[in-house]
Amino acid sequence: MTLALALIRSLARRLAAPWPACLLMILAMAGPLVALAQTVTPSAGNSAATSATAPATPPVYVIPVKGAIGPASASFAVRGMALAQKQGAQLIVLEMDTPGGLDVSMRDIIQAILASPVPVATYVFPGGARAASAGTYILYASHIAAMAPGTNLGAASPVQIGVGGPKPEAAPAPASAPASAPPEDTMARKQMHDASAYIRGLAQLRHRNAEWGERAVREAVSLSAEEAVTQRVADLVAADLPTLLRQVDGKRVEAAGAARVLRTANAPVVTLEPDWRSRFLAVITEPSVALILMMIGIYGLIFEFSTPGMVVPGIAGAICLLLGLFALQMLPVNYAGLALIALGVGCMVAEIFLPTFGALGVGGIIAFAFGAVMLIDTDVPGFGVPLSLIGALSGISAIFLFGMSALLLRSRRRPVVSGADTLLGTVGIVIDDTQADGWAMVRGEQWRIHSTVPLARGQQVRVTARRGLVLDVMASDAGFATSPHNKGA
Repeated sequence: MTLALALIRSLARRLAAPWPACLLMILAMAGPLVALAQTVTPSAGNSAATSATAPATPPVYVIPVKGAIGPASASFAVRGMALAQKQGAQLIVLEMDTPGGLDVSMRDIIQAILASPVPVATYVFPGGARAASAGTYILYASHIAAMAPGTNLGAASPVQIGVGGPKPEAAPAPASAPASAPPEDTMARKQMHDASAYIRGLAQLRHRNAEWGERAVREAVSLSAEEAVTQRVADLVAADLPTLLRQVDGKRVEAAGAARVLRTANAPVVTLEPDWRSRFLAVITEPSVALILMMIGIYGLIFEFSTPGMVVPGIAGAICLLLGLFALQMLPVNYAGLALIALGVGCMVAEIFLPTFGALGVGGIIAFAFGAVMLIDTDVPGFGVPLSLIGALSGISAIFLFGMSALLLRSRRRPVVSGADTLLGTVGIVIDDTQADGWAMVRGEQWRIHSTVPLARGQQVRVTARRGLVLDVMASDAGFATSPHNKGA
């Protein structure tokens, strides 16, 4: 720097003009300033970025859990909790409104909550929402249980079509009454004991009301938000998220063996929304959509095999069939129902290619209908196949079946227009005189012929049989043609 200024002063004196000296001095000083600015700006930018991306108060992540809890919602919730932990969140809020869901998906969410180093609050919101069935278990497992006014939870009895789920009592017993006796059915009793032990363990872990939790499982009882706080099921009632964050501010929570104090009053809130993968998974794992995809795939492949070369039905059918099977493997499928659907489709395909006057077709439609009813092995709201859809698919299958059968029967009644059979009865013209074997022009083609009587050139003959590349002929009553090269009729 000193050397540069000395050179500038020397050059300015040589130029003997004040303005060049000033200009050169400004430029000389500007260089180091620019370099200094380049050195300082990144750290200033990093500081600003740090203050923007890592505020003094760690954020609160909100994960909406709406509708029936299934593979898609469980995947979204688990991945959302993992992201919140990675981003340094101080609290995860599961904003819940659910009628229940699948046991496997519920347990996936609960396992993620229990293993989370970040406290998780289940917030039943907005007013009128519910945390029924599976939602009650998730609320029991959370570090903080909050509800909005006008919400409810409970009715946590396990339900299952395939094993005859237990029926709740017509009139709930009072809150002080002991848990009712389990049902007599062995499988239902096993499920009931398992669910009761599960919610009791969660209640003991979070110091909640274990007795009421068991009643929610055995008797399907429910509570309002205020009653849940009174019964030590929920921790607090909050009208909205800011109110919830103010109420839990300063609360000491233990998560994954480590205690921390929440500072959520002025914490930034990050709300996660389902990405395209979660939305797509939610669509195809709807039992109705999965069944429709499977049927489209089957009929697409049938259409492709019956009319080879169209390509598009085959590709579309294969894609839909794979998507449908992928969705079904994520759902609680009754394999007897799936086998009945496969049997029904097989009978309908056999009816198309082996007409049995509707016997196989009707049997296939009946098997398909029963299989569709039994397909999803659960009675959880939102995971059943509507009877109206089953009836519609059965009707479409019947139309497709009898339509294809009618087309095939009509094609079989048409006269043959190509192949070897079309030569029988055709009239040809003998090309050369022959005693037994010779040549004739038949339909514009030269054929080797065999006759039991001598034939003359130009004589018309009729084909009676074909043996490989030789035609058996007999003299025609039409006599002789005008030209030996005229084409036969």
